Amino acid sequence: MNLPTIGRRVLISGASRGLGRALARAFAENGDRVAVHYGSREEEARATLASLSGEGHVLVGGDLSDPAGAADVAGRAAEGLGGGIDVLVNNAAVNLPHPLADTSYDDWAALWQRHVSVNLLATANLSHLAARRMIDQGTGGRIVNIGSRGAFRGEPDHPAYGATKAAVHALGQSLAVSLAPHGIAVASVAPGFFETERVAHRLGGAEGEAIRAQSPFGRAGTAEEIAAAVLWLASPVAEWASGTVLDLNGASHLRT
Repeated sequence: MNLPTIGRRVLISGASRGLGRALARAFAENGDRVAVHYGSREEEARATLASLSGEGHVLVGGDLSDPAGAADVAGRAAEGLGGGIDVLVNNAAVNLPHPLADTSYDDWAALWQRHVSVNLLATANLSHLAARRMIDQGTGGRIVNIGSRGAFRGEPDHPAYGATKAAVHALGQSLAVSLAPHGIAVASVAPGFFETERVAHRLGGAEGEAIRAQSPFGRAGTAEEIAAAVLWLASPVAEWASGTVLDLNGASHLRT
């Protein structure tokens, strides 16, 4: 399988801001062509697209929680990138609070459905759609899933988020085994807390001090650090890392 080092066709879901934007920039700086997906934040996604170095990048909007919507996104991304997909980064996710003691049953059920449909099923569906194209292309490929430290240490106020991210890790390992004969490597990253504009308000005052104290480095991570690890996992030399779940949390949570 001859996966190219640069000039690859890369689909990044949920790339309008935050980690998705950092991922898009990292791949573009590597010389790859990027399909920037967004769900509802079109203006921010256009800003991401405009910030990318190189040429051949495309903007693709769509609702990944709907299987037909996911198929449409994958199809338009492949077409816009020149007829295929070499790398998929499953980044799109929702993370809405729903502590059991303070959440009505109706809200609880609805929020679990939302988390499962976006965090897990959209990841599974996009993985199928991208992998089938990689198989048909005959050149192998890479799938990298954005999981979470919360899959291992628990998310008491966001239990559906933690549970679906654990499922994403398990999905990635299953696909790593089944897709290896086709030259497709699948891996996941499990970030701890890292800085983005979405969580910037939490980094001030006592809460910010507590967050930084989680790591012995005394700081939060950065989106660029996560993106650099994903870029490596998606590279041709990282095939032997297939099946891994890479902890990126500054030693804030150590698994045994």
